[in-house]
Amino acid sequence: MSDLLPRRARRGLAVLLAALLLCAPPFYLDAFWLRVGLFAMAAATGAVGLGLLTGTAGQLSLGHSFFLAIGAYGYTWLAGEEPGAGLPTVLALVAAVLLAGLAGGLFSPVAGRVRGVYLGVATLALVFLGHHVLVSAEPVTGGFNGLSVPPLSVGSFTFDASGPELVVLGVPFGAEERLWYLCLALFAGTWFTARGLLRSRAGRALRALRDSETAAAVMGVPVARYRAGAFVVSSLYAGLAGALLALAFRRVVPDYFGLALSVDYLAMIVIGGLGSVAGATAGAVFVTALPPLMTRYADQLPLVAAPGSAGHAIGPTEASRYLYGAAVVLVLIFAPDGLSGLLHRLRARVRTRRRPAAPPAAPTTVVRTKEHTP
Repeated sequence: MSDLLPRRARRGLAVLLAALLLCAPPFYLDAFWLRVGLFAMAAATGAVGLGLLTGTAGQLSLGHSFFLAIGAYGYTWLAGEEPGAGLPTVLALVAAVLLAGLAGGLFSPVAGRVRGVYLGVATLALVFLGHHVLVSAEPVTGGFNGLSVPPLSVGSFTFDASGPELVVLGVPFGAEERLWYLCLALFAGTWFTARGLLRSRAGRALRALRDSETAAAVMGVPVARYRAGAFVVSSLYAGLAGALLALAFRRVVPDYFGLALSVDYLAMIVIGGLGSVAGATAGAVFVTALPPLMTRYADQLPLVAAPGSAGHAIGPTEASRYLYGAAVVLVLIFAPDGLSGLLHRLRARVRTRRRPAAPPAAPTTVVRTKEHTP
């Protein structure tokens, strides 16, 4: 059946089936699984942006959590009343994303001139600077205690349970169910725009920069401009991811946006595969879903203690970090191109096995004639 359909038709059918499957969870899953999915979609949005920067453009960034914090706190402050600007929540969401992009633009001259480990150290400074500002600017950020996140609303419809009751096909839609479709729509936009960027002329230029800046410059690629542009685009994605995380958590605190979060995002794109949108998504789902799952099933897992247990047993958070740290090591050793590259190789192997063997060539007969002697 698949051989009778054109390749584009098969892709369209796969996208349609994926969309139907992703729309179904609010009707069948409880709040815990929906929250895990919300965090995973928000993290995948930021991981796609970091994948464009590090995997496609070849720029190491350890400051991704800084731009996530700008998106989260930007939305919270702009949409809040006291403290806050009191803007409409949709406008506050857009402004928070643009604010993160503006911060990336201010840092882009550094990103355009510094590369490698030096860029990683420069972006690492942003994390410590951002954490200091979030803790010190208490009238704006709430200090160590953070701020409550205003729910997003479009007209009279709010994406939390405080609005009018909503029942769809007999299922009451609370905050998680409503936010599910918002995050799904925004992540779908992230997915398609990132894939379109990778297939465009700009994407080819970024890959050329990653492979060899000298060769890219010889081919006419403005190196500094594209490096800075990749940083701005990645910051925009990070700002959107931060705002979605804030809406899912319903509270923002400075300690969440630390160095550990930046390392988590690097683990996401390494495990999933550098330069792959699908790989960044898979890595984000793995790294994000592992801690809450281990917390929920801690009493059923060996060597893992429930949160708050006495003794020296490993907690779920530490165990999950050990596991995906080990996953990073295994990926670097056995699959340097990540889960996406491993999947591509498996698909190529399956196609090779399914391809019919070529029929044997017919034997050729040589006709010899007698030489004519005059």
